[in-house]
Amino acid sequence: MKILVTGGAGFIGSHVVDAYLAAGHEVIVVDNLSSGRREFVHPKARFYQEDIRASDLRSVFERERPDVVNHQAAQTSVSVSVSHPRLDAEVNVLGTLNLLALCVEFGATRLIFASTGGAIYGEPERLPVGESHPERPISPYGISKLAGEIYLRYFGRGLEWAVLRYANVYGPRQDPHGEAGVVAIFTQTMLSGRTPTIFGDGKQTRDFVYVGDVASANVRALGAPSGRIANIATGVETTVNDLFGQLADLCGFRGTATYAPPRPGDVYRIALSASRAKEWLGWTATIPLAQGLARTVEWFRTRET
Repeated sequence: MKILVTGGAGFIGSHVVDAYLAAGHEVIVVDNLSSGRREFVHPKARFYQEDIRASDLRSVFERERPDVVNHQAAQTSVSVSVSHPRLDAEVNVLGTLNLLALCVEFGATRLIFASTGGAIYGEPERLPVGESHPERPISPYGISKLAGEIYLRYFGRGLEWAVLRYANVYGPRQDPHGEAGVVAIFTQTMLSGRTPTIFGDGKQTRDFVYVGDVASANVRALGAPSGRIANIATGVETTVNDLFGQLADLCGFRGTATYAPPRPGDVYRIALSASRAKEWLGWTATIPLAQGLARTVEWFRTRET
């Protein structure tokens, strides 16, 4: 199967590319390298430095004519979406629309859409949050991802599709210099001997899922029944304070965190039910948080040396 992965030089996308290649598929990567790294692209994948919003993306589809498109490219920061909602919409809505139109025009049979479970549901009525929970995003990022899902359903009249709503993904290759990705930010900060900042009181919770498990879900979505949405998550709440403590132990950090006001657009508590993913994809998360954090810290240590 020939698969085109947008954002395939990025944190999650590069792991998805690796998993597809390991499963025996032919992979094409499209990434503008705004946050992705060329070094993360597997040498067996064909690479195009291109923006999903650009008209030149059409030439990639003309040349490659993929069977499946896996859409990982996105503006992923909640805080950036709050401060720059137009940029967020240009990438996550207009970029997705451009991609969907090309999929239909050039005969792709399926699109797998990387969405968000942490931002689409808003402040949850109950935990863990299932896919039937009302969609009430409180940030432009959540709004733009929900809009992408709705457009996908529209285009899905001529295109098979699957939506994977990620919890908070972490692991090797995550960018420690952006505003998203607390595990990478804390790890890099502590390994360099600096003091991490916790926004809010630290009692807010997140559902942390390891990137290798996420890549596995994307492989399973290739052959799953079309037209479904599933959370890709663990269903476990972890406070930011607890995350800080675990990472401090792993990094050998003996200091304390600095606390700052909470950031607009962030939900306070979240954990996602993954029961539908188990039923639909036969998928469950396999890497416990302690093991995943240890792997992540070791990767960052290796990068430092």
